[in-house]
Amino acid sequence: MVGVTEVSSAKIVSKVVWSQDYLSYRFSDSHPMNPIRLDLTMRLAEALNVCESRDMALIEPFVASDEELAAVHIPEYIAAVHRGAENPSEEIPEFGLGSEDNPLFPAIHDSAALIAGGSIAAAREIIAGTAQHVVNFAGGLHHAAVAKASGFCIYNDAALAIQELLDHGFERVLYIDVDAHHGDGTEQIFWNDPRVMTISLHESGVSLFPGTGFANETGGPDALGTAVNIAVPSRTSDAGWLRAFHSIVPQITEQFEPQVIVSQHGCDAHAHDDLTNLRLSVDAQRQNMLDIAELAKRFSNDRWIATGGGGYNVIEVVPRAWTHLMAIAGGQPIPLRTEVPASYREYVLETYGVEAPEFMSDGAELWWRSWEVGYDPSDPIDRTIMATRKEIFPLYGLDPWFD
Repeated sequence: MVGVTEVSSAKIVSKVVWSQDYLSYRFSDSHPMNPIRLDLTMRLAEALNVCESRDMALIEPFVASDEELAAVHIPEYIAAVHRGAENPSEEIPEFGLGSEDNPLFPAIHDSAALIAGGSIAAAREIIAGTAQHVVNFAGGLHHAAVAKASGFCIYNDAALAIQELLDHGFERVLYIDVDAHHGDGTEQIFWNDPRVMTISLHESGVSLFPGTGFANETGGPDALGTAVNIAVPSRTSDAGWLRAFHSIVPQITEQFEPQVIVSQHGCDAHAHDDLTNLRLSVDAQRQNMLDIAELAKRFSNDRWIATGGGGYNVIEVVPRAWTHLMAIAGGQPIPLRTEVPASYREYVLETYGVEAPEFMSDGAELWWRSWEVGYDPSDPIDRTIMATRKEIFPLYGLDPWFD
């Protein structure tokens, strides 16, 4: 049995990328990707005095230029997004635009490019050495591909941040994705680039969009072993999720020796998120944030860019999860039994007619079995772990008997 790990309270320089203009990324009034989640996250963080009490400076995002977006996306696709903004009733299926998931709207380019600019700005803070940790919780749009919108994602801001780091001399960037959905867009963008390792822990594609991310998807011919996929079964809960993470991610991170970690913290794996089939608590999601913060401290000279991602329970889950993320990035995690401020709860009730949670915790009892206690072939989580370890570990001299 393993307990909760906290990060050191040593002072670190952390920043948060934020603008009210992020709320313009809104596909429609009924679309699941509702920017209310961003507004409520910042309101909760302010109610808890997260940034001020940790000296976390707020930095403004900028609208990424077409040239900056072209570091990852082809010009024809960027032009199609512009065209869709001008003609939102149009469908552009060859680029994934105008679909039910990715409907067009007048601000589609500018709002998506603003989120992209936010993650590029985060990368530039790391490059300049003006911050160790930077959070862009509006980002994490990990399904966007080189030439196609997908899964509510137009421009892949995390990939753009990674490319910015590479273009400025970083040679090993680790991307860790703990969204319920496979981080397929980011993985494919760097599929054959040995400088980037993508690790995605997600619900199996057997039961969830986008239907990819299996253990045998391990990278291109020039980058074999740099795509790591951990596809847990439907209904996985805290203990199985954390066992899977700790049985693979720290070991591979140590072998890859990243200079920077970029992470995606979609919180749609929560039990009360209607778009997935997982059963996590906010407590477990917070633990994943602590774990990744600790990996950055141990292996990447404490350089860490954290983004948001999926998350569709906009009242109960998202604001608490990403407020925890900001606090952890600021070096002072919020204790789990912290009460949600009354002023915030009153605002949510008056504005949306819904009761917000009373505490920053779901009251979960976090524990997980370490891999060292043994493998149970009848356990579907253990079979998931074993499948990934068999594919990846021998490539790094780990578990060589699988080779």
